[in-house]
Amino acid sequence: MKVHLSAICGTAMASLAGLLRELGHEVTGSDQDVYPPMSTQLEALGIPIRSPYAETNVPVDADLVVVGNALSRGNPEVEVVLERRQRFTSLPALLAEELLRPRRPLVVAGTHGKTTTASLLAYLLHSAGLDPSFLIGGVPVDFGRSYRLGGGPHFVIEGDEYDCAFFDKRPKFVHYLPTLAVINNLEYDHADIYPDLGAVQLAFVRLLLVVPRNGLLIAGTESPALREILPQARCRVETFGLHEAADWRAVELRADRGGSSFRLLCRGADEGEVRLPLAGEHNVRNALAAIAAAAQAGVAPAAAGKSLAAFRGVKRRLEVRGCVAGVTVYDDFAHHPTAVAATLRGLRASAAGRLLAVFEPRSYTSRTRVFQDDFARAFRAADHVVVAAAHLPGKVPEGERLSEADLVAGIRVAGGDAVFIPDVDGIVRHLAARVQPGDSVAILSNGGFGGIHDKLLRALEASGAG
Repeated sequence: MKVHLSAICGTAMASLAGLLRELGHEVTGSDQDVYPPMSTQLEALGIPIRSPYAETNVPVDADLVVVGNALSRGNPEVEVVLERRQRFTSLPALLAEELLRPRRPLVVAGTHGKTTTASLLAYLLHSAGLDPSFLIGGVPVDFGRSYRLGGGPHFVIEGDEYDCAFFDKRPKFVHYLPTLAVINNLEYDHADIYPDLGAVQLAFVRLLLVVPRNGLLIAGTESPALREILPQARCRVETFGLHEAADWRAVELRADRGGSSFRLLCRGADEGEVRLPLAGEHNVRNALAAIAAAAQAGVAPAAAGKSLAAFRGVKRRLEVRGCVAGVTVYDDFAHHPTAVAATLRGLRASAAGRLLAVFEPRSYTSRTRVFQDDFARAFRAADHVVVAAAHLPGKVPEGERLSEADLVAGIRVAGGDAVFIPDVDGIVRHLAARVQPGDSVAILSNGGFGGIHDKLLRALEASGAG
């Protein structure tokens, strides 16, 4: 089959492209914004990417066109597909029929931590010799790519609550046929499609309702909004967290520069010491969820705990992009105030020197005023904060847009030190002149951010920072 993917450089779409290739299909793709790590993954696969969007990008002889959820009516590729009456579908629908139905899907969902938890779970199954398949919204370092087609029965998939396509506004994860679902947490997000927290909760209720009665839900019950909807589950529920009532619990937490350590308890039984090379309590919770899910797949908890010591992380999740003269530059995907706060707290606990944060409001929600006050408090762990210009602010109605100046003022009122520098080159100059040996620089953006990481590292080398 010849398949064309419109919006191929999205993390899930690029992964689908690789899986389709492994199934023997011919794949082409197009996108507007092309940047790593997905662009490099596609290049390595030899899948051509046409840019920008245009009618001519879509092959007339394509048997199927997968339309990404970033596209809507008015996009030239959408319009030509409709006019030609070509067969089209969404990513979640195609995944379900081509890849998930023959396997046992383990769906990892939640507002935060999906990518890291799914990566940890896939790693644990692989380490146990279970040969899993997976599709993850990031690139686990141990696998070097965001997808895998294994020979085992399990398919680990990141379950996104965002909608499927312009013609299917349901959350993606309702398609994924879960035999097991993990819900890490639940908060308000995606202000472009959900008007309030109740609407987000309803989306997750729909996930609960497609887990079969003989399935399993693993829930992070430290999340109040998630606890409220759990009675609607029709399957067995297990819980995880740091609180005493959790079925899967971490105690005796310790943070160090290399990550975290804790003792694992399963329903009160001591399963031994776990060494996790990831910083922050949020990652301890992610690890608990992954261990619990792996146990359902047959991996002994104590063995899983020992395996985690060798886990090498996920690209763009507190990924070290380089260290120049004692200054470490991190890349992180955080774009929600809860994620920003958790990331910075984790880094603060493990970093020796000062912590400088650079924030690009890029997701739709982070570009709106809805979380502006929460963002102002989210940077408390940082010694210095640089706020960049919001990405494509015109996409947000004028009266609803975040104000970078007000955000900086809010950070200062909350006791922080912050400055607004709109452009990447200005930020790089500012940081290169300011950093000292032992400092950590956390760059927070869910996009390419103008190649700021490499630009900063080159500037530090040129200036002899430190």
